[in-house]
Amino acid sequence: FAKMNVGCVVLAWTFLVGASAGSKASQLLKPPCRPGFSQNFYTVIVSRDVLHGQSILKVKFEDCQRSKEVGFVSNDPNFSVRPDGTVYAEQEVANLSEPVQFMVTAQGLHDPHIWETTVKLALAGHPHPLVGIKEMLSRVWDSQPKVIKFSRKHQRSSSANGLRRQKRDWVIPPINVPENSRGPFPHMLVRIRSDQDKDVGIRYSITGAGADQPPSGIYNIDPISGNMFVTQPLDREERASFHLRAHAVDMNGNQVENPIDLYIYVIDMNDNRPEFQNQLYNGSVAEGSKPGSSVMQVTASDSDDSTTANGMVRYRILSQTPHSPIPNMFTINSETGDIVTVAAGLDREKVSQYTIIVQATDMEGNLNFGLSNTATALISITDINDNPPELTVRTFSGEVPENKVNVVVTNLTVVDRDQPHSPNWNAVYRIVSGDPSGHFTIRTNPITNEGMLTVVKPVDFEMNRAFMLTVVVSNQAHLASGIQSSLQSTAGVTISVQDVNEPPIFPVSPKTIRFEEGVPAGTTLTVFSAQDPDHFIHQIVRYSKLSDPANWLKINRTNGEITTMALLDRESMYVKNNVYEATFLAFDNGSPQASGTGTLQIYLIDVNDNAPVLIPREAQVCERARPNSRINITASDADADPNVGPFVFELPYFPASVRRNWTISRLNGDYAQLRLRISYLEAGVYEIPIIVSDSGNPPLSNRSVIRVKVCPCDDNGDCSATGAVAATGLGTGAIIAILICIIMLLSMVLLFVVWMKRREKERQAKPLLIDPEDDVRDNILKYDEEGGGEEDQDYDLSQLQQPESLDHIINKPAGVRRVDERPVIAESQYPIRPSLPHPGDIGDFINDGLRAADNDPTAPPYDSLLVFDYEGSGSTAGSVSSLNSISSGEQDYDYLNDWGPRFKKLADLYGGGDDD
Repeated sequence: FAKMNVGCVVLAWTFLVGASAGSKASQLLKPPCRPGFSQNFYTVIVSRDVLHGQSILKVKFEDCQRSKEVGFVSNDPNFSVRPDGTVYAEQEVANLSEPVQFMVTAQGLHDPHIWETTVKLALAGHPHPLVGIKEMLSRVWDSQPKVIKFSRKHQRSSSANGLRRQKRDWVIPPINVPENSRGPFPHMLVRIRSDQDKDVGIRYSITGAGADQPPSGIYNIDPISGNMFVTQPLDREERASFHLRAHAVDMNGNQVENPIDLYIYVIDMNDNRPEFQNQLYNGSVAEGSKPGSSVMQVTASDSDDSTTANGMVRYRILSQTPHSPIPNMFTINSETGDIVTVAAGLDREKVSQYTIIVQATDMEGNLNFGLSNTATALISITDINDNPPELTVRTFSGEVPENKVNVVVTNLTVVDRDQPHSPNWNAVYRIVSGDPSGHFTIRTNPITNEGMLTVVKPVDFEMNRAFMLTVVVSNQAHLASGIQSSLQSTAGVTISVQDVNEPPIFPVSPKTIRFEEGVPAGTTLTVFSAQDPDHFIHQIVRYSKLSDPANWLKINRTNGEITTMALLDRESMYVKNNVYEATFLAFDNGSPQASGTGTLQIYLIDVNDNAPVLIPREAQVCERARPNSRINITASDADADPNVGPFVFELPYFPASVRRNWTISRLNGDYAQLRLRISYLEAGVYEIPIIVSDSGNPPLSNRSVIRVKVCPCDDNGDCSATGAVAATGLGTGAIIAILICIIMLLSMVLLFVVWMKRREKERQAKPLLIDPEDDVRDNILKYDEEGGGEEDQDYDLSQLQQPESLDHIINKPAGVRRVDERPVIAESQYPIRPSLPHPGDIGDFINDGLRAADNDPTAPPYDSLLVFDYEGSGSTAGSVSSLNSISSGEQDYDYLNDWGPRFKKLADLYGGGDDD
């Protein structure tokens, strides 16, 4: 009974929603394929905006891969069926007042068998007999098995051996639970019971994920009645099935029945909209593409069951912007989402981008029951080279001065409607005629795409006064198939050459001549003249010298004749590899003046004008003749071959001691050996003259001196240290240098001692009476006249002068004298201030003078600091004896601040009281 109920539920659910997970689980064998319609009855709700020719539904026919053409026929003349099974209206259906039902038949072309199905249509908003969601859910709930029993344990004894066999257990059908149910909860699913519940008390329980395992609490069971409940709404997208086990135990917990497996399947509902992977898709297609060209693909996914209509997504295009050239330039594959072109006429220069709104709908695209979502597709029209470049004018013109390069003559302007700054737009210019020598080239401006006609090889006005060029422009990319070049891609260019004053040109530069060295001054070497290339203008060319390192040459200003001013010496430092090089300048009298340079190279042929020089100039040998005690000598000659070696070495006849003590033996053409002729020669330094001759014609000789040190040697033939010292002699220059070094060293020591004493004296010096920053000596000025201004000229200054004689003082009685008169006795010696005193000496000088004045018995007042000259008897000047030499009183000098700015320094020195 339970299996029958489950079978009914599966059949009912398949009719309502098209598929059931429970039915899949229960089908153990797949039925054989039978040709025919997938359904015997189709019910469709049609919206009122369905127009003539618009599709209504599609009937599915299974031919079991017989690959025979099947034709569909409708018995209602208002509706027709296309070969693919699409049913469409022959007229507008808005005039339908009640549901319409008609039959669709299918028959093969050569098959007498006929298949039939029924289609029922109803207008949206009109009452129709379709089953509602609530009714469908209630049918699912009501179709569940009411009771699930534990299988009995049937046992039968065998008469022979007492064996028992158990009857095969029943197959428990799955339990189907719809998702998103609104309850009420808990909702009873089935009742679990055992046949033994009449004999003993039974307790029921369930285990597994969803019961006592996470997610726990979704299902529970009444332990006494065995009623199993679902406690909350389910979501198939979260979990599609549950596997539980039901248990039956007695009151003591002993197992009464074997556990049974319960499979619960969550039935899918269309509760999820299709979701596009992107809300904005970007695609492209080349302009001029043929219909059927692939553009892009959009993809939407639905979380519902993809095996049912709930998860089957279909696509369609809602709108296209802009509508040029037609509103439907693209179509979309309803199942795959591939967007392709359906019409020709894509032109990037007219429309560069299209905006497509794509809609995805589940329930196989049924707009009445399906859920929809939209996305935007941006289709860019890519450029192809379908527009050849065109020059703006047929003839261009320009001017260029002669002898100039990298000068832009003119700019060639071009128009191209293809994508800017792409190979289809970038222009390439070519000169096809008029420039056989390659004087010009055309470079493309990457910004403006203009052609810059540029001079790359100098042009000569005297040879070509004008050029007529033919240029052709094309693109970097080849033109698209079927596109022809434009006649405006070719143009002519007229170029005028401007004449300029060209500098004179030396025909041969550098010019090389050959002369023997030593030619006398005034010798004419050559004529180095230049030519003026300006043939159409008569101009005078003049010459001057530009570079003559040794100042050996001069050039005639008028004709370019070059003569010598000094002897040419091949061995000069200015001659490199026997070549002397000079540069000359040729200039015309044009406006502006132009000048050119030429180089003259003089190859100097060597003559034997340099005598050889002996090498080395110093050597040493042992005082006793030994086989290895010899000196190898050679010679150096500044001349070149053949005026150099082989050399001839010989000893002079005078002085006679040279040939008596020494001998020379020839080794080869350039080397010889000098050795002792006698067996022993006293240690010392000997200057030996040697005559060296070269192989020139005539040969040159030179008397050279080699300085030989004769010294005692050890067993190895090396000069010993003692012998080297004994043999070495110091010359006069060396002795003078040594004495100068000793004197300089002593002077440095003496200066250092004086400097140290000076520093010690400064360190012990007493501080100044005043701070260095208050020292005003630099501000004291000395004037020749000490008198006053014009108003003081009436004063008798003779009273202040010292009298010419002291008789009136000498003749005074003894013991009678004035304290302010100058004494007759010898004066004490006071310290003399140095002409360039050190700051530390000022304090010592003042203190020493003060001390001498205090201890001088001849000073008129003992407290006087200074001795004043005699001012004459009866002087009107007052005595200065009241001045205290060592001031220690508490006199207030603040009144100095009232005497004005001239006494400010003095007020700063003595004012301030205790703060100073």
